[in-house]
Amino acid sequence: MARTNCWSTVERVLLTREQVLTYELPAAEGKRDDPRWPTFARRYGFDACRPVQWEVEALEPAELQRLVLEAVERYIDRAQLTRQLAEERRQRRRLAEFLGRFGGSDGA
Repeated sequence: MARTNCWSTVERVLLTREQVLTYELPAAEGKRDDPRWPTFARRYGFDACRPVQWEVEALEPAELQRLVLEAVERYIDRAQLTRQLAEERRQRRRLAEFLGRFGGSDGA
């Protein structure tokens, strides 16, 4: 917050142990220089000398999208989103009309 001066709160959305087990995600070699690893390893019964980690990118893309949308859903201002999408459609039409005057009739 101090760096950006734009966020009043930050909610972490991370991969839980339950998700790792449910999705049977593969472990990857962790960062050996991560000072948090020994404490994490002791807490969850891992070898403190062999750090491991799980990457959220190992999830299927559709499931990752679902989890992210679920996490942010309550923060979405539906009225504002509707206005923004309408504005984007208006801008796309104007751009397509502009391009159409120069032979670019496909709108791309």
